[in-house]
Amino acid sequence: MRLSVLDQSPIISGHTASQAIHETIRLAKAAEQLGYHRYWLAEHHSIAALADPCPEILLTRMAAETSTLRVGTGGILLPYYSPFKVAEQFRMLEALYPGRMDLGIGRAPGGDRVTALAIGEGRYPGAEHFAEQVQYLVAYLDSALPAEHPFAGVTVMPEVPTAPRVWLLGSSDYSGALAAQLGLRFAFAHFISADGGEIVMQEYKRRYQPSRREPGPHALLCVSAICGETDADAERLAASIDLRRLNMDHGVNAPVPGAEEARAYPYTDADRRRIAHNRRRLVLGGPDTVRARLLELAEAFDADELMVVTITGDYETRLKSYERLAGAFNLPRPV
Repeated sequence: MRLSVLDQSPIISGHTASQAIHETIRLAKAAEQLGYHRYWLAEHHSIAALADPCPEILLTRMAAETSTLRVGTGGILLPYYSPFKVAEQFRMLEALYPGRMDLGIGRAPGGDRVTALAIGEGRYPGAEHFAEQVQYLVAYLDSALPAEHPFAGVTVMPEVPTAPRVWLLGSSDYSGALAAQLGLRFAFAHFISADGGEIVMQEYKRRYQPSRREPGPHALLCVSAICGETDADAERLAASIDLRRLNMDHGVNAPVPGAEEARAYPYTDADRRRIAHNRRRLVLGGPDTVRARLLELAEAFDADELMVVTITGDYETRLKSYERLAGAFNLPRPV
Protein backbone atom coordinates (compact mmCIF):
# COMPACT_ATOMS: atom_id res chain seq x y z
CA MET A 1 0.00 0.00 0.00
CA ARG A 2 1.51 3.31 -1.09
CA LEU A 3 1.45 6.02 1.56
CA SER A 4 1.57 9.74 0.80
CA VAL A 5 1.32 13.15 2.50
CA LEU A 6 -1.17 16.00 2.20
CA ASP A 7 0.17 19.22 3.73
CA GLN A 8 -2.12 22.17 4.47
CA SER A 9 0.86 24.22 5.75
CA PRO A 10 -0.68 24.78 9.21
CA ILE A 11 0.17 27.95 11.13
CA ILE A 12 0.49 26.86 14.75
CA SER A 13 -0.17 29.46 17.43
CA GLY A 14 3.01 31.39 18.26
CA HIS A 15 4.48 30.85 14.78
CA THR A 16 4.38 32.93 11.61
CA ALA A 17 3.04 32.03 8.18
CA SER A 18 6.63 32.15 6.89
CA GLN A 19 7.65 29.56 9.48
CA ALA A 20 4.73 27.36 8.44
CA ILE A 21 5.85 27.46 4.80
CA HIS A 22 9.41 26.55 5.73
CA GLU A 23 8.12 23.68 7.88
CA THR A 24 6.31 22.39 4.77
CA ILE A 25 9.64 22.28 2.92
CA ARG A 26 11.31 20.55 5.87
CA LEU A 27 8.57 17.96 6.12
CA ALA A 28 8.64 17.28 2.37
CA LYS A 29 12.37 16.56 2.50
CA ALA A 30 11.84 14.26 5.48
CA ALA A 31 8.91 12.50 3.78
CA GLU A 32 11.08 11.68 0.78
CA GLN A 33 13.72 10.10 3.01
CA LEU A 34 11.04 8.19 4.93
CA GLY A 35 9.71 6.56 1.75
CA TYR A 36 6.43 8.40 1.17
CA HIS A 37 5.27 8.27 -2.43
CA ARG A 38 3.53 11.62 -3.07
CA TYR A 39 3.43 14.99 -1.35
CA TRP A 40 0.51 17.30 -2.12
CA LEU A 41 -0.05 20.92 -1.18
CA ALA A 42 -3.51 22.31 -0.44
CA GLU A 43 -4.94 25.69 -1.49
CA HIS A 44 -6.75 27.86 1.05
CA HIS A 45 -7.53 31.58 1.21
CA SER A 46 -7.77 34.05 4.11
CA ILE A 47 -7.64 31.29 6.74
CA ALA A 48 -5.50 32.19 9.77
CA ALA A 49 -4.58 28.55 10.41
CA LEU A 50 -3.39 27.66 6.89
CA ALA A 51 -0.51 29.42 5.12
CA ASP A 52 -0.65 28.37 1.46
CA PRO A 53 -2.98 30.18 -0.99
CA CYS A 54 -0.89 29.31 -4.07
CA PRO A 55 0.42 25.73 -4.06
CA GLU A 56 1.61 26.01 -7.66
CA ILE A 57 4.30 28.45 -6.46
CA LEU A 58 5.35 26.58 -3.32
CA LEU A 59 5.47 23.44 -5.46
CA THR A 60 8.45 24.78 -7.44
CA ARG A 61 10.54 25.12 -4.29
CA MET A 62 9.41 21.78 -2.88
CA ALA A 63 10.26 19.95 -6.10
CA ALA A 64 13.71 21.59 -6.15
CA GLU A 65 14.39 20.39 -2.60
CA THR A 66 13.47 16.77 -3.40
CA SER A 67 14.31 14.33 -6.19
CA THR A 68 12.35 11.07 -6.01
CA LEU A 69 9.08 12.22 -4.42
CA ARG A 70 6.05 12.75 -6.65
CA VAL A 71 4.82 16.25 -5.86
CA GLY A 72 1.62 18.08 -6.65
CA THR A 73 -1.46 19.96 -5.60
CA GLY A 74 -4.30 18.76 -3.49
CA GLY A 75 -5.59 20.83 -5.06
CA ILE A 76 -5.84 23.76 -7.41
CA LEU A 77 -9.33 25.30 -6.95
CA LEU A 78 -10.17 25.45 -10.64
CA PRO A 79 -13.35 27.61 -10.57
CA TYR A 80 -11.13 30.60 -9.68
CA TYR A 81 -8.86 30.22 -12.69
CA SER A 82 -8.49 29.94 -16.45
CA PRO A 83 -7.93 26.30 -17.49
CA PHE A 84 -5.49 27.58 -20.11
CA LYS A 85 -3.35 29.36 -17.51
CA VAL A 86 -3.35 26.36 -15.17
CA ALA A 87 -2.26 24.19 -18.11
CA GLU A 88 0.62 26.59 -18.80
CA GLN A 89 1.70 26.52 -15.16
CA PHE A 90 1.78 22.74 -15.03
CA ARG A 91 3.44 22.41 -18.43
CA MET A 92 6.20 24.60 -16.97
CA LEU A 93 6.39 22.47 -13.83
CA GLU A 94 6.52 19.35 -15.97
CA ALA A 95 9.36 20.87 -18.02
CA LEU A 96 11.30 21.61 -14.83
CA TYR A 97 10.58 18.29 -13.07
CA PRO A 98 9.49 15.75 -15.68
CA GLY A 99 7.60 12.70 -14.52
CA ARG A 100 7.02 13.92 -10.96
CA MET A 101 4.01 16.23 -11.19
CA ASP A 102 0.46 15.59 -9.96
CA LEU A 103 -2.26 18.12 -10.75
CA GLY A 104 -5.03 17.64 -8.21
CA ILE A 105 -8.12 19.73 -8.94
CA GLY A 106 -10.86 20.81 -6.54
CA ARG A 107 -14.05 22.84 -6.92
CA ALA A 108 -14.56 24.16 -3.36
CA PRO A 109 -13.95 27.88 -2.61
CA GLY A 110 -11.21 27.17 -0.05
CA GLY A 111 -12.40 29.99 2.21
CA ASP A 112 -15.48 32.01 3.10
CA ARG A 113 -17.89 33.66 0.66
CA VAL A 114 -16.50 37.20 1.09
CA THR A 115 -12.98 35.94 0.32
CA ALA A 116 -14.27 34.09 -2.74
CA LEU A 117 -15.91 37.30 -3.97
CA ALA A 118 -12.65 39.19 -3.43
CA ILE A 119 -10.69 36.64 -5.47
CA GLY A 120 -13.32 36.79 -8.21
CA GLU A 121 -13.38 40.63 -8.17
CA GLY A 122 -16.98 40.64 -7.03
CA ARG A 123 -18.06 37.54 -8.94
CA TYR A 124 -18.63 34.42 -6.88
CA PRO A 125 -16.70 31.60 -8.60
CA GLY A 126 -19.44 28.98 -8.59
CA ALA A 127 -18.73 25.48 -9.82
CA GLU A 128 -21.49 25.28 -12.44
CA HIS A 129 -18.87 25.20 -15.24
CA PHE A 130 -16.42 22.94 -13.41
CA ALA A 131 -16.91 19.89 -15.65
CA GLU A 132 -16.28 21.97 -18.76
CA GLN A 133 -13.22 23.58 -17.16
CA VAL A 134 -11.74 20.17 -16.35
CA GLN A 135 -12.27 18.96 -19.91
CA TYR A 136 -10.59 22.06 -21.32
CA LEU A 137 -7.68 21.78 -18.90
CA VAL A 138 -6.99 18.14 -19.83
CA ALA A 139 -7.33 18.94 -23.54
CA TYR A 140 -4.82 21.79 -23.23
CA LEU A 141 -2.35 19.58 -21.33
CA ASP A 142 -2.65 16.84 -23.94
CA SER A 143 -2.83 19.13 -27.02
CA ALA A 144 -6.13 17.41 -27.78
CA LEU A 145 -8.59 20.17 -28.67
CA PRO A 146 -10.73 19.17 -31.67
CA ALA A 147 -9.44 20.56 -34.97
CA GLU A 148 -12.65 22.53 -35.45
CA HIS A 149 -12.41 24.23 -32.05
CA PRO A 150 -11.73 28.01 -32.28
CA PHE A 151 -8.73 27.68 -29.92
CA ALA A 152 -7.24 24.61 -31.63
CA GLY A 153 -4.40 26.62 -33.12
CA VAL A 154 -3.22 27.96 -29.78
CA THR A 155 -0.14 26.26 -28.32
CA VAL A 156 0.16 25.79 -24.57
CA MET A 157 3.80 26.45 -23.77
CA PRO A 158 6.27 25.10 -22.99
CA GLU A 159 5.82 22.10 -25.26
CA VAL A 160 7.14 19.02 -23.41
CA PRO A 161 6.84 15.29 -24.13
CA THR A 162 5.28 14.42 -20.74
CA ALA A 163 2.27 15.70 -18.81
CA PRO A 164 1.28 15.78 -15.14
CA ARG A 165 -1.15 13.20 -13.83
CA VAL A 166 -4.57 14.74 -13.29
CA TRP A 167 -6.66 13.91 -10.21
CA LEU A 168 -10.14 15.09 -9.32
CA LEU A 169 -10.57 15.68 -5.59
CA GLY A 170 -13.82 15.54 -3.68
CA SER A 171 -15.70 14.80 -0.48
CA SER A 172 -19.05 14.01 -2.14
CA ASP A 173 -20.30 12.01 -5.11
CA TYR A 174 -19.96 14.83 -7.69
CA SER A 175 -16.22 14.67 -8.38
CA GLY A 176 -16.18 10.87 -8.21
CA ALA A 177 -18.88 10.66 -10.88
CA LEU A 178 -17.10 13.24 -13.04
CA ALA A 179 -13.74 11.47 -12.70
CA ALA A 180 -15.39 8.22 -13.78
CA GLN A 181 -17.04 9.89 -16.76
CA LEU A 182 -13.85 11.62 -17.95
CA GLY A 183 -11.49 8.72 -17.21
CA LEU A 184 -9.38 10.49 -14.56
CA ARG A 185 -7.88 9.56 -11.21
CA PHE A 186 -9.95 10.31 -8.11
CA ALA A 187 -9.06 11.22 -4.50
CA PHE A 188 -11.68 11.17 -1.76
CA ALA A 189 -11.25 13.51 1.24
CA HIS A 190 -12.27 11.40 4.23
CA PHE A 191 -10.69 14.07 6.46
CA ILE A 192 -13.46 16.43 5.32
CA SER A 193 -16.37 13.99 5.25
CA ALA A 194 -16.53 10.65 7.06
CA ASP A 195 -19.95 9.78 5.62
CA GLY A 196 -20.75 7.95 2.40
CA GLY A 197 -17.26 7.84 0.96
CA GLU A 198 -17.24 4.08 0.53
CA ILE A 199 -20.16 4.24 -1.91
CA VAL A 200 -18.60 7.19 -3.75
CA MET A 201 -15.34 5.29 -4.33
CA GLN A 202 -17.09 2.07 -5.28
CA GLU A 203 -19.33 3.89 -7.76
CA TYR A 204 -16.32 5.66 -9.24
CA LYS A 205 -14.71 2.32 -10.03
CA ARG A 206 -17.94 0.69 -11.18
CA ARG A 207 -18.83 3.49 -13.59
CA TYR A 208 -15.30 4.25 -14.80
CA GLN A 209 -14.90 4.93 -18.53
CA PRO A 210 -11.36 4.26 -19.81
CA SER A 211 -9.55 7.22 -21.36
CA ARG A 212 -6.37 7.83 -23.29
CA ARG A 213 -4.79 9.07 -20.06
CA GLU A 214 -5.98 6.32 -17.73
CA PRO A 215 -7.09 2.91 -19.07
CA GLY A 216 -8.40 1.95 -15.64
CA PRO A 217 -9.60 3.65 -12.44
CA HIS A 218 -7.21 4.71 -9.70
CA ALA A 219 -8.55 5.79 -6.32
CA LEU A 220 -6.76 7.49 -3.43
CA LEU A 221 -8.15 7.94 0.08
CA CYS A 222 -6.96 10.93 2.11
CA VAL A 223 -7.32 10.53 5.89
CA SER A 224 -6.53 12.72 8.90
CA ALA A 225 -4.29 10.74 11.24
CA ILE A 226 -2.07 11.20 14.29
CA CYS A 227 0.42 8.46 15.15
CA GLY A 228 1.73 8.70 18.70
CA GLU A 229 4.17 6.56 20.61
CA THR A 230 1.14 4.90 22.20
CA ASP A 231 -2.62 5.23 21.97
CA ALA A 232 -2.55 7.48 25.05
CA ASP A 233 0.17 9.69 23.53
CA ALA A 234 -1.88 10.10 20.33
CA GLU A 235 -4.90 11.10 22.40
CA ARG A 236 -2.81 13.85 24.00
CA LEU A 237 -1.51 15.03 20.61
CA ALA A 238 -5.03 15.20 19.18
CA ALA A 239 -6.09 18.05 21.51
CA SER A 240 -4.88 20.73 19.07
CA ILE A 241 -6.77 19.43 16.03
CA ASP A 242 -9.83 18.86 18.22
CA LEU A 243 -9.87 22.53 19.20
CA ARG A 244 -8.97 23.64 15.67
CA ARG A 245 -12.03 21.86 14.29
CA LEU A 246 -14.19 23.18 17.11
CA ASN A 247 -13.04 26.71 16.23
CA MET A 248 -14.01 26.06 12.60
CA ASP A 249 -17.46 24.91 13.68
CA HIS A 250 -17.88 28.14 15.68
CA GLY A 251 -16.57 30.38 12.88
CA VAL A 252 -13.41 31.31 14.79
CA ASN A 253 -10.64 32.22 12.33
CA ALA A 254 -7.49 31.62 14.38
CA PRO A 255 -4.17 29.75 14.10
CA VAL A 256 -3.98 26.10 15.06
CA PRO A 257 -3.97 26.02 18.88
CA GLY A 258 -0.81 24.87 20.59
CA ALA A 259 -0.96 21.87 22.90
CA GLU A 260 -1.09 23.91 26.15
CA GLU A 261 -3.80 26.19 24.77
CA ALA A 262 -5.86 23.19 23.71
CA ARG A 263 -5.53 21.46 27.07
CA ALA A 264 -6.46 24.63 28.99
CA TYR A 265 -9.56 25.44 26.91
CA PRO A 266 -12.80 25.48 28.98
CA TYR A 267 -14.76 22.86 27.01
CA THR A 268 -18.50 22.61 27.57
CA ASP A 269 -20.46 19.37 27.33
CA ALA A 270 -21.70 20.53 23.92
CA ASP A 271 -18.10 21.11 22.83
CA ARG A 272 -17.15 17.59 23.88
CA ARG A 273 -20.06 16.12 21.94
CA ARG A 274 -18.96 18.09 18.87
CA ILE A 275 -15.37 16.90 19.28
CA ALA A 276 -16.58 13.29 19.49
CA HIS A 277 -18.55 13.82 16.28
CA ASN A 278 -15.51 15.29 14.51
CA ARG A 279 -13.32 12.42 15.71
CA ARG A 280 -15.12 10.16 13.20
CA ARG A 281 -12.83 11.65 10.54
CA LEU A 282 -9.63 11.26 12.55
CA VAL A 283 -7.51 8.13 12.93
CA LEU A 284 -5.33 8.20 16.02
CA GLY A 285 -3.35 5.84 18.18
CA GLY A 286 -0.01 4.15 18.45
CA PRO A 287 1.70 2.80 15.30
CA ASP A 288 -0.04 -0.58 15.29
CA THR A 289 -3.44 0.96 15.97
CA VAL A 290 -3.12 3.56 13.21
CA ARG A 291 -1.77 1.09 10.67
CA ALA A 292 -4.61 -1.35 11.31
CA ARG A 293 -7.29 1.36 11.09
CA LEU A 294 -5.84 2.88 7.89
CA LEU A 295 -5.70 -0.52 6.20
CA GLU A 296 -9.26 -1.18 7.35
CA LEU A 297 -10.39 2.08 5.74
CA ALA A 298 -8.44 1.33 2.55
CA GLU A 299 -10.21 -2.01 2.24
CA ALA A 300 -13.65 -0.55 2.96
CA PHE A 301 -13.13 2.20 0.36
CA ASP A 302 -11.37 -0.09 -2.15
CA ALA A 303 -8.56 2.49 -2.23
CA ASP A 304 -5.43 1.93 -4.29
CA GLU A 305 -3.42 4.42 -2.24
CA LEU A 306 -3.56 6.15 1.15
CA MET A 307 -2.68 9.77 1.85
CA VAL A 308 -2.39 11.22 5.35
CA VAL A 309 -2.80 14.77 6.64
CA THR A 310 -1.47 15.35 10.15
CA ILE A 311 -1.80 18.47 12.29
CA THR A 312 -0.63 18.59 15.91
CA GLY A 313 0.19 21.39 18.33
CA ASP A 314 3.82 21.74 17.19
CA TYR A 315 5.89 20.92 14.13
CA GLU A 316 8.17 18.39 15.83
CA THR A 317 5.35 16.10 16.94
CA ARG A 318 3.85 16.35 13.45
CA LEU A 319 7.12 15.14 11.96
CA LYS A 320 7.40 12.38 14.58
CA SER A 321 3.90 11.18 13.68
CA TYR A 322 4.90 10.75 10.04
CA GLU A 323 8.13 9.00 11.10
CA ARG A 324 6.20 6.48 13.22
CA LEU A 325 3.68 5.92 10.43
CA ALA A 326 6.45 5.24 7.90
CA GLY A 327 7.93 2.72 10.31
CA ALA A 328 4.57 1.06 10.94
CA PHE A 329 4.09 0.55 7.18
CA ASN A 330 7.77 -0.35 6.65
CA LEU A 331 7.98 2.11 3.75
CA PRO A 332 10.87 1.46 1.34
CA ARG A 333 13.53 4.16 1.64
CA PRO A 334 14.80 5.79 -1.58
CA VAL A 335 18.14 4.64 -2.94
